[in-house]
Amino acid sequence: MGLKSNIYKILRILNDVNAVRKGRVKQRMGRRVSGKITGRLLRKLFK
Repeated sequence: MGLKSNIYKILRILNDVNAVRKGRVKQRMGRRVSGKITGRLLRKLFK
C-alpha cells in the first residue's frame, strides 16, 4: 500500500475514536454508509 492510503487509514481510525469520545458514532456511521452508497451509484453512472 502507498503512503497516502496508509495516512487515510490512520486518519479514519483517529476520527472514529474522536466520534466515540464525543458520542457521535451513529452520525458518523450514517455518513460513511451514505457516502459509500453514493460513491457506488456515481461509479455506475459514469462507467
